[in-house]
Amino acid sequence: MNRNDTPEMPKEEARMRILMLGNSYIFINDMPQMLADLTGAEVVHHTRGGARLAEQLNPDTELGARTQKALITEHWDFVVLQEMSDAPIRTRDKFLRAAAALCRQIHSIGARPVLYVTWPYKKGGKQLEKSGFDYNEMYEGLQKAYREAAAAGNALLADVGTAFYLQSEKQDLYAEDGSHPNEAGSRLAADIIASAILGR
Repeated sequence: MNRNDTPEMPKEEARMRILMLGNSYIFINDMPQMLADLTGAEVVHHTRGGARLAEQLNPDTELGARTQKALITEHWDFVVLQEMSDAPIRTRDKFLRAAAALCRQIHSIGARPVLYVTWPYKKGGKQLEKSGFDYNEMYEGLQKAYREAAAAGNALLADVGTAFYLQSEKQDLYAEDGSHPNEAGSRLAADIIASAILGR
């Protein structure tokens, strides 16, 4: 190096970017910020209360148009997929088709899909009673559907559902409606998702 050469500065490492696609199970209690704090990533969420994964594929909807544009024009390292609470059981084929299509699209842009496995409604709660499911039946149905989708889509599995199943007897993880997570539940979800992404 001669005297006029300036030393090359090390390039700043690009910040990890995570896109979360789903509904209120993601945005309640500001869980994306919890995930950002745990991973150091920039976390963006495209969510709507009651949204299904099929909507994220549909450019004729406001949510789908936004998601499709983001997947095509922006860089993402991980894309988290979360289906509406009982839809993987009630409309299993539709869920599997949507998850497969999204996983293909995510792989095609060089990102990694992550399936955010959700939980059964609160044991003994009105939401579970109204659903017509048995608690264990709902847990097992969600597990089976999400695991099949993850295997088919070569996706990481963030098994929040099993963490809820094992820990909800010891601590309260549910909001009053017996469906959504309370703040502790959202923190648990963020931790499981972060662990899947970071390979812990």
